[in-house]
Amino acid sequence: MKVLLHICCAPCSIMCIETLRQEGIEPVGFWDNPNIHPFTEYRMRRNTLVDYAKSIGLELVLHGEYGLRPFVQTVADHIESRCMDCYRMRFRPAAQYAAENGFTHFTSTLFVSPYQNHDLMLQAANEAAEEFGVAFLHRDFRPYFREGQDKARELGLYMQKYCGCVFSEEDRYKKRKKKPKQEDAQ
Repeated sequence: MKVLLHICCAPCSIMCIETLRQEGIEPVGFWDNPNIHPFTEYRMRRNTLVDYAKSIGLELVLHGEYGLRPFVQTVADHIESRCMDCYRMRFRPAAQYAAENGFTHFTSTLFVSPYQNHDLMLQAANEAAEEFGVAFLHRDFRPYFREGQDKARELGLYMQKYCGCVFSEEDRYKKRKKKPKQEDAQ
């Protein structure tokens, strides 16, 4: 089995790679994340992944570019339901690359996050697999999320605070504003 592993960031990749390797699968990493904004965040996540991949001997394919305009154009008419388009924007290139480069399967580190919509991701991944004629290797990595985050902290990896899209960053700040300040709660 030759597996292409779409990677959203180094911290999320840790346990995905470890569990696949424990199964006897040596994945090839694949970076393509046009949803991550701003550019400084995109660059930090990409560079952290590049360094981490080198440190663990993971072959890594850097694919695609910073994609502010394509991402915004894709989700502009339905920002509140943007996640499906975001998943498709990442799984389609992964599936296409896998099919064109001799991989039998593809999967994604997005399946480690308890904050992502697992059912929508599964739908988008299966659509991409069917479109490009490559198998999707489904693994629910969520039970390993906290362990991976702890290992990322131990390694001193850059840890982001939002999924990557500028709208999720906005949501994060809105939620923070709604929480009462300590002095207000007394």
